[in-house]
Amino acid sequence: MWKGRFQQPTAELLQTYSESISFDWRLWPFDIVGSIAHTAALEQAGLITAEETELIGSTLREIGAEIEAGQFVFKRELEDIHMNIEAELTRRIGDAGAKLHTARSRNDQVALDIRLYLREECDHVEAQIRELQKALVTLGERYREVIIPGYTHLQRAQPVYFAHHLLAYVEMFERDCARIEDCRKRINVFPLGSGAIAGSTILLDRELVAKLLDFPAITQNSMDAVSDRDFAIELLSALSIVAMHLSRLSEDVILWASSEFHFITLSDAFTTGSSLMPQKKNPDVAELTRGKTGRVYGNLMALLTLMKGLPMTYNRDMQEDKEAIFDSLDTVRNALGVFAPMLLEVRVNEVSCAAAVADPNLLATDLADYLVLHGLPFRSAHEVVGRAVGLCSERGCQLPELTLEDYQKLSPLFESDVHEVLQVKRSMAARRATGAPAPQNVAAQLARWRAALG
Repeated sequence: MWKGRFQQPTAELLQTYSESISFDWRLWPFDIVGSIAHTAALEQAGLITAEETELIGSTLREIGAEIEAGQFVFKRELEDIHMNIEAELTRRIGDAGAKLHTARSRNDQVALDIRLYLREECDHVEAQIRELQKALVTLGERYREVIIPGYTHLQRAQPVYFAHHLLAYVEMFERDCARIEDCRKRINVFPLGSGAIAGSTILLDRELVAKLLDFPAITQNSMDAVSDRDFAIELLSALSIVAMHLSRLSEDVILWASSEFHFITLSDAFTTGSSLMPQKKNPDVAELTRGKTGRVYGNLMALLTLMKGLPMTYNRDMQEDKEAIFDSLDTVRNALGVFAPMLLEVRVNEVSCAAAVADPNLLATDLADYLVLHGLPFRSAHEVVGRAVGLCSERGCQLPELTLEDYQKLSPLFESDVHEVLQVKRSMAARRATGAPAPQNVAAQLARWRAALG
């Protein structure tokens, strides 16, 4: 493509070092659709005939069908997906194919391809997140009556409905969808027509091509258009947060499935065993997802580092963006794809959950609230209940085993109904504030999300 300037062929070592076809081949559908749209502007400008437009389009579609069928042979010496397709087009139809690159650079061509690709990937990721949300809601509905301990510092804190815990992740993933939708708006800006850096003296109708490719906005600065990868960095940031949420969910699944918790049992279909220990059943999906989060973070940092010192405008360094982008999307989409069906096969061990939530210390804050409602300042109530817990520790008993006399020695505000406070169902029913886990609140949230997610 640059043989007019150079007298020696490109060294074999450089071809191997600089090629990107080994990974950017996946952009082929977008390269073809972008090129077909570009011909409309070329024809409008009188640079190609209607017959050439039809010939270019039909041949590009033939090439696309061959790539999809695995019959197309990519050539490393042609470096990338753009030149592989264009060279084959020109080989098949001659001069008409050679006209396709008029008023276009690989710089704005790749900017278009990656935006088209990421625009579609955003839709796929969002759809997969929705499926995961549905799985969480389904699991919550299936076990809507189960109560488990909620944890802070990985210490038992207060009781919550299992469904309420799952719905926390539904909320997290909803924010992820919002971030991806918002990022998609900045991806969905049309860059073609910016040329290598300063557009072209051959004037083409950018608005026409943008409309054909369903871009609602057009880049307004040619230098920015070819050197911008903010949209990719933003998407990798959003994907990193998705991965973080998946990792947190993974950690809960790993803990819940352990013998120490035994809150859930994972399906055989989504676990593995040990090559040595016959009894083992390992939560590999959750562990792998937790581990793969690191590589998603790494890709974001790689792209930020790649772009931080580049002078305007396009630099070959930017070829390094694609592997990070592709890997993050593959990693997050694979995790989303396996997590939803795994959750749908989870079985909750209700007996174990009931035993764990029977811990009376989970209702210590309820006792403090009881004193507050009887007129004691919360800090003082907190101290009184702390002494009650300490007394239980000394005696080797539980809060329900303290007598009314014991309680009244700690505070005369305790009355004969004090032991009623130490009932889990009563505690849950009292938590009626918006966002709190009262049974009617949890039921309403499950219904809301079921309606929203379909």
